[in-house]
Amino acid sequence: MRPWVAPTPAGPVTGSLTVPGSKSATARGYVLAALGDGPSVLTGVLDARDTRLMRAALASLGVDVTDLAPGVVRVAPPAVFTPGDIDCGLAGTIMRFVPALAALADGPTRFRGDPEASARPVAPLLDGLGQLGVRVDHPASVPFTVHGTGAVPGGTARIDASASSQFVSGLLLAAARFDAGLELVHAGARVPSPPHIRMTLAMLADRGVVASASANDTAWRVAPGPIAARDETIEPDLVNAATFLAAALVTGGAVTVPWPRHTVQASDAILGTLAALGGEVDARTDTVTVSGTGTVTGADVDLTLASELTCVVAALLALADRPGSIRGVGHVRHHETDRLAALTAELGARGARVAETADGLTIAPGRLTGGPWRTYADHRMAHAGAVLGLAVAGVELDDVDATTKTIADFGTLWHTLVAA
Repeated sequence: MRPWVAPTPAGPVTGSLTVPGSKSATARGYVLAALGDGPSVLTGVLDARDTRLMRAALASLGVDVTDLAPGVVRVAPPAVFTPGDIDCGLAGTIMRFVPALAALADGPTRFRGDPEASARPVAPLLDGLGQLGVRVDHPASVPFTVHGTGAVPGGTARIDASASSQFVSGLLLAAARFDAGLELVHAGARVPSPPHIRMTLAMLADRGVVASASANDTAWRVAPGPIAARDETIEPDLVNAATFLAAALVTGGAVTVPWPRHTVQASDAILGTLAALGGEVDARTDTVTVSGTGTVTGADVDLTLASELTCVVAALLALADRPGSIRGVGHVRHHETDRLAALTAELGARGARVAETADGLTIAPGRLTGGPWRTYADHRMAHAGAVLGLAVAGVELDDVDATTKTIADFGTLWHTLVAA
């Protein structure tokens, strides 16, 4: 753990920077390349803790991952997957995307992780694999063991994916390699983060896989067949980019970041949220600039399509000119930590008035003061502390290295932008 005091700028934050590649797209790119019918080259991949653990997980299953240049890797799938020992860390993408690959290996693969990993739900994903003919020991939480037989029969599975869209993506990504493909049905409350499932479907289509969703996004079908090798450039992580754009919103500055013209991420929802909170958004061909007045506008924000913004938006609302709320994010109670409880505790300790609702938070600004900010081993909680520190001097994060999950050098990038 590395303590860190969030910098508080003396004036408006103005500048530009490039953020690393999307964790979500990098993870899917690695998995699909590992399942492909030949080697693939991925450019712009994120180099952070989660993606390093993904590389190690795939390597333990026999996948060859070779660095060609900074941010450029060659992924060569094995002739057959080999059973291994997987360290998930605290990464949902590993504990939910890799088990289906382990089921294609011939032998047992054990999944373990950080102490906090046992609190992250995996049972619906593992139950789905069980329905498709895969035996899993201790399928309620990490650690668990997948007993692969070299093939997955496939067919129909019915799961409750209301806690995470990754349960759906984890099955869809490998489904073309199942003998009978997959017909997956969701039974439960609304599936969160639908843009992430659309990202999965788009990346499957790019590799020639026949995959579709029902009109109401509660059922999906993947036909059996090869997954084509594909060289691909990974998009920048737009949620991470929004964290830096928030610095302009709070301080009355202007920050510019590269922004893809066409994207499978929730671009409109992210930019719409920044605009609703008082930012002026200027979207060009390949960049976005957000300018602020120095006053954050309190608003009722629906983050159903961009729940990863919850922590940063909560920090912004604590700095706003009036009370606001966040809704559509009840499932983030099951992310790296219970984010709603963590935000209520940390923002409350700093002077904001915060209350949990069934699917979000209500936040009223208060007399904010500096002091300790616990990160809970959660990169988004660390981002929220950094944003709060833009306007509140002396916000002391207990561990800035929690950010290495998705940005290897967040502290340096943040300090350089804010200090400039």
